[in-house]
Amino acid sequence: MNEVGELRPSQLVFTFGVGAMVDLPSLSVLVMGLNDWKEKDCHPLNDRRLLAAVQNRLGTQVKKLVHPPFAPDEATAGARTLGVPVAAFPRWMRCPFCNTLATVDGGVFKLVKDPYRPERTRYVHENCGKAKRPTVLPVRFVLACSNGHLADFPWIEYVHGASTPCQPSQLKLYEVGASGEATNIFVECTTCKTVKPLGPALGSTDDDSPGRTQGGCDCPGHHPHLRSKEVCSERARVILLGASNGWFPVVYSGLALPEELDTVGSLIAAHWGQIEGLQSLEQVKGIFALPPAMMPQLTDLRELGPETVWNGIVARREAVGQPVADNADDLKTPEWQLFSAENPNRDERDFKTQQTEPPLGFEDYIERTVLVHKLREVRALVGFTRVESAGDGDDYNDLSPDRCVRLRRDPPSWVPATEVRGEGIFVQFSEAKIAEWLARPEVSALERQFLHSHTRWREMRKLPPPHVTGFPGLKYVLIHSLSHALLREIALECGYTAASIRERIYCRNEGDVGGPMAGLLLYTAAADSEGTLGGLVSLGEPRRLGQILSQALESMRICTSDPLCSEHEPSRDGRTIHAACCHGCLFAAETSCERGNRYLDRSVLVNTFAKSGRAFFDIPA
Repeated sequence: MNEVGELRPSQLVFTFGVGAMVDLPSLSVLVMGLNDWKEKDCHPLNDRRLLAAVQNRLGTQVKKLVHPPFAPDEATAGARTLGVPVAAFPRWMRCPFCNTLATVDGGVFKLVKDPYRPERTRYVHENCGKAKRPTVLPVRFVLACSNGHLADFPWIEYVHGASTPCQPSQLKLYEVGASGEATNIFVECTTCKTVKPLGPALGSTDDDSPGRTQGGCDCPGHHPHLRSKEVCSERARVILLGASNGWFPVVYSGLALPEELDTVGSLIAAHWGQIEGLQSLEQVKGIFALPPAMMPQLTDLRELGPETVWNGIVARREAVGQPVADNADDLKTPEWQLFSAENPNRDERDFKTQQTEPPLGFEDYIERTVLVHKLREVRALVGFTRVESAGDGDDYNDLSPDRCVRLRRDPPSWVPATEVRGEGIFVQFSEAKIAEWLARPEVSALERQFLHSHTRWREMRKLPPPHVTGFPGLKYVLIHSLSHALLREIALECGYTAASIRERIYCRNEGDVGGPMAGLLLYTAAADSEGTLGGLVSLGEPRRLGQILSQALESMRICTSDPLCSEHEPSRDGRTIHAACCHGCLFAAETSCERGNRYLDRSVLVNTFAKSGRAFFDIPA
């Protein structure tokens, strides 16, 4: 086993999870499936709501969420074996000096290990005629299809076209000129002297030249992270190594809410990771008999007594064994019910809230503001897609099983997850004010435009039509647009970067399950104490939040891209589902937006350079 690099646990869920390619200084590796992970190196995460949502999608055989293995800061020699298994991918590599192209197991290149500097582990060309043992680099072209398959580019078949490949085929890959364009890249078989440009592999789909098929070649149906192959009718396309469309995670995330109203249930849930293995009252008594210094994390449980703790363990296990509810994947309804309750003030270990007055000057528009001093978010990886994104955060159930790639060959009994802690501000809007706004003719016309764009967007991706899955509506566009405007303004005041602030939109109509909802939560969540410094909550004070809202709305009146930005309408061809917004005004980082910068329009907030009559806020300029 060789250590070749380091990743943060959160990256193994959001950026470089199972099936993703990781570009290292001298290597490119693929994160292997859960069959190759060592479960004993992972530790469980407790969140029954999120676990139920995962079970609702993957099956009740999923028994737990686990944190990926990680080495402590001061890693010992034994900790070096901790980690996530990876394999070199792509398998084809190229010598930058002599242009030799070969596979890592073809005998041409040799793996050189460095146990003291793992990041220096690399492949070298032993018999290069132009340099002494130069480091070879992975080729920058691979094949992928929308069904999630991934494979090496078929270099031997491509250069020989319809003819029979040479035995053996010795290849070279070289560039002409300094542009780096595919039309200037050539692959040559030195055995038969055949040379072919790489341009046709990336050219138009109507190119029928020998060796050319749509997107590069017929998909071979490989899942290299699972070491499996299946029949695939899709056409594979050529993508660049490290391209953003090479891996899209399908992640479920939820806030860890207080599970029990009573003290016993709350404490049992908080310490479940330490006590879930206890199988009898005698074992509980044995733990309690130890000196407190040996188990300091259970100090608050000692006050309950062993009998009470054992009864709480039994009760929790019985609750966990209950069947998964049909609406288990509805993670937002319980959060909304807690935030919008008459008395939302709570003080738990991982959840502390405090209701305050609405922002000054916006009492007619906003009913409630809740300061979230503490929150814990758990995120679980349930699959991934390639080439095409998994879509909206609320549309994962629309995702075809053929598109969502499995994390292991057999049904999983656990999935990787991470937890982060932070703080936030919850804002609840006036339903009466929103209903009055939606009744305007200008607003109704804009909603029809968004609906048409939404319909075309789903048709292009072969998803069910809107009447089956539900259109979020202009109410969502309003809340989402204000969320982005607030996020950008808050980032200037609170000390956090804009990319570290996330949003959760609560929006449902009167007739929807769990509705009506009209609110947003802006929160920061980090794996360390950085997310809980108090800089965000301090801005929720009525006068301060009122000032920030006024500044955010004022900044939406004019964009640096006006008049082009303000004149933009929802695309009729469905390529984009947004109106007056761009990177200069409303777009947010991918880590912040739950809808991929769709359903945005600053003209629903205030009157803009080109549009009037749609604004929700009646704020004089």
